[in-house]
Amino acid sequence: MFVVDDDDAARDSLVMLLKSDGLTTKGFASAHEFLAKFDTGLRGCVVTDLRMPSMDGIELIRELKALGCLLPVIVITGHADVSRAVDAMKAGATDFIEKPYEAEQLLRAVRACLEENDAAVDANATRTRVLRRLESLTGRERQVLDLIIEGASNKIIASTLSISPRTVEIYRANVMSKMRAESLSDLIRSTISAGAA
Repeated sequence: MFVVDDDDAARDSLVMLLKSDGLTTKGFASAHEFLAKFDTGLRGCVVTDLRMPSMDGIELIRELKALGCLLPVIVITGHADVSRAVDAMKAGATDFIEKPYEAEQLLRAVRACLEENDAAVDANATRTRVLRRLESLTGRERQVLDLIIEGASNKIIASTLSISPRTVEIYRANVMSKMRAESLSDLIRSTISAGAA
């Protein structure tokens, strides 16, 4: 958990609340300070104040998105900032909470964001694994895979690539093995979900 707020008292209070719920939490006095420590491998959730000098919450969200950040961001806003909170949502914030907030309301939002982050990290890891496996295919194996995804039979693949049906079977077996696919549907689903089809 990462709390970004230039107000020392508000930041310390929020860090204490999150720690009291068993969450490992670090506080940062500015968006720049957080970005200086940011690493794309971080897991968790960012809770940031909307209004901060130098770089506000919306600019922080945009910067994180540009860095390929998977961390969900909750924005804390003042009562008069609802239109800016909508801007934050458009920039990529997961949620916004108005001050003064109830502790349980904030903790519920944080728990939902942590689940979302786990799912995003897992999906990203799966996609990366599939893309690595795709990179291990030879040019000919990739051609066979592309034709399989188009629904071509071994006979059509053989005709298209000017090779024998037996050779297609060998390539197909290699593709299944390298992609670690249990079935044809598994092969197609993983390739498509990785955005590689």
